[in-house]
Amino acid sequence: MIDAAQFVEAARERGFDWYTGVPCSFLTPFINYVINDPSLTYVSSANEGDAIASAAGATIGGKRAVVMLQNSGLGNAVSPLTSLANVFRIPLLVICTHRGAPGLNDEPQHALMGAITDRLFDTMEIPWEYFPDHPDDIDATLERAEAFMASESRPYALLMKKGAVAPHALQARPIPAPQLDCRRRVFYAEPPSRRSRAEVLRQLVQLVNEQAAVLIATTGFTGRELYALGDNSNQLYMVGSMG
Repeated sequence: MIDAAQFVEAARERGFDWYTGVPCSFLTPFINYVINDPSLTYVSSANEGDAIASAAGATIGGKRAVVMLQNSGLGNAVSPLTSLANVFRIPLLVICTHRGAPGLNDEPQHALMGAITDRLFDTMEIPWEYFPDHPDDIDATLERAEAFMASESRPYALLMKKGAVAPHALQARPIPAPQLDCRRRVFYAEPPSRRSRAEVLRQLVQLVNEQAAVLIATTGFTGRELYALGDNSNQLYMVGSMG
């Protein structure tokens, strides 16, 4: 296991300071570390294809970009990886988590993709190796990735296993000040406090008429917490379809 700082700072020394991606619990330490550092950029993407596209734009603009995603959503990235980054020779460092890896007790929706993730990278002709889980391996891994991207100008992937990176807390951030949009004449008031996801879900359940509306929860903690609040007949929990 390594600390997020050990990899991110080693990558920063090589010019990688622009990050984008879609959250995964395996990636939480990385995402938190990058968000905590104002000198680094993290762009949260709606899906993995958007992440590849925005990273490609950043790279063309002179940045060295890192894309972080879960293998469950790797399918969303196939088109921009093969028809954009490969064709136009855009080097991107891709960190892909290996949910459903052989021997890992994971959720059922990860089983098939977990078994074929390495072959999917092979099929896309994207060289890959496992993400370093020991500090002594970080520099060598980055050197191999850099050497390939420099010579071929194409993406290089690191497949991250569960537990490769130690937890890293997200620092508290101030809520933005109230804003007045004069064009719309709408006042955005500062809430008294930031509510938890569970609190918001609890209020939604109370407000929604079970006979007239359906609540559809995204995969992950949103679906789990909605279920924990009460399994009503009008609630549907997405257990896959990442992104």
